[in-house]
Amino acid sequence: MKISRIAATIMALAVVATPAPALATPPVQHDEQITFQEWDSYSDWRGGTHEGTFAIPGVRTGITMLRPQGTTDYTDPHTGLTKPWNYATWTSPVKAVGFLASEQVVSWNAYTPAGTWIQVEMQGTYNTGNLTPWYVMGRWASGDQDIMRTSKNRQGDPWSTIFTDTFSIDDVANGVMLEKYQLRLTLYRAPEQWRSPRVWMLGAMSSYVPDRFTVTPSTGGIAWGTELKVPRYSQNVHAGHYPEYDGGGAAWCSPTSTEMVIEYYGRKPSEADTAWVNPQYPDHTVNHAARMVYDYQYDGAGNWPFNTAYAATFPGLDAKVTRLHSLDEAEHFIKAGIPVVVSISFLSSELDGANYSTSGHLFVIVGFTSTGDVIINDPASSSNDVVRNVYKRDQVETAWQRTKRINASGGTSGGPGGVAYLIKPWWKPWPHLPGSTNW
Repeated sequence: MKISRIAATIMALAVVATPAPALATPPVQHDEQITFQEWDSYSDWRGGTHEGTFAIPGVRTGITMLRPQGTTDYTDPHTGLTKPWNYATWTSPVKAVGFLASEQVVSWNAYTPAGTWIQVEMQGTYNTGNLTPWYVMGRWASGDQDIMRTSKNRQGDPWSTIFTDTFSIDDVANGVMLEKYQLRLTLYRAPEQWRSPRVWMLGAMSSYVPDRFTVTPSTGGIAWGTELKVPRYSQNVHAGHYPEYDGGGAAWCSPTSTEMVIEYYGRKPSEADTAWVNPQYPDHTVNHAARMVYDYQYDGAGNWPFNTAYAATFPGLDAKVTRLHSLDEAEHFIKAGIPVVVSISFLSSELDGANYSTSGHLFVIVGFTSTGDVIINDPASSSNDVVRNVYKRDQVETAWQRTKRINASGGTSGGPGGVAYLIKPWWKPWPHLPGSTNW
């Protein structure tokens, strides 16, 4: 319905005359850029280039092998064994990042029956128009009976390098940055095997986070007074367990954090799965998680996408590696009932109550106090009984969000820049994140 110009003016004046409530503090202006882009729908999987692969219709869609495109030999660098494998490939369309990115981490959710495995690769396009090589981002299987799960080192070109699980621009100051990319998924199965891998999510977090020693603190409020009932596991009670999987203790923060969140959702390895664990050891599911995320090239259990891929092997769970902008964003996840595993680094003097220093650690944000401090399930605790800790909000945010820090020797080391594992039931929507380009 049309209204007169006079009536419209009166209405406008009425609006102007009504004072807006003042904000207690201005919103934080973020200087980082982050996006997570994924292929996870039937239409997504029908797109791209299929060479022997098939998009699975239905609600819980995915991709699998339709018919092999050939056979190739793979020599496992960690066992020395050479075996023939049938293979098929799916290559995504080229995806524009939307900004010039300096890092990328690829995630996938998949199941590989015995006698199968997958390889995930990425090829980037720089803003100069030049292409990267096809970089291997992971050779992965749900179990470890067929191949040794592995990243691939010594990959690089004049402008970028793969550091275990992360594509990284070597020198941002040169101006050569990641503008576009595509992903390639190769499915392998033994020649006598009829079952094939199934992949239902393939995605990548691309980001540009500038160098910073400090961050602007967030104000929060949406999840204050909320605490999720996440199981509590200590990594330190496993010190010395299974040196072949990096020996427990300080090395197992990532699988211990991942396992806490998996069990929060009511999933866990079965007694049959953990039957290999020494019965005298506590918390067999943590031992099992360390084995199932272990990267034989990295020689450790801290490969980020291997941890989220392990979480997604449990029925009904989806998982990804991304970055978040702030604790404000983390609060949206806690409010939605989703714990957040975060990567941090700090000196003991920088996180009151932690009583340890770390160049790289993961713990689980499970809630916030009534005043906004952060409730943490910290696996770097002496026992399960003292895993729950409360740390100061500004200290946690700095240790998580900065990209540079002064280390114990007085030199400069890198920081995590907001890296997080996000794990949830597949049917549960991701929370809306105001101002974020993650979703």
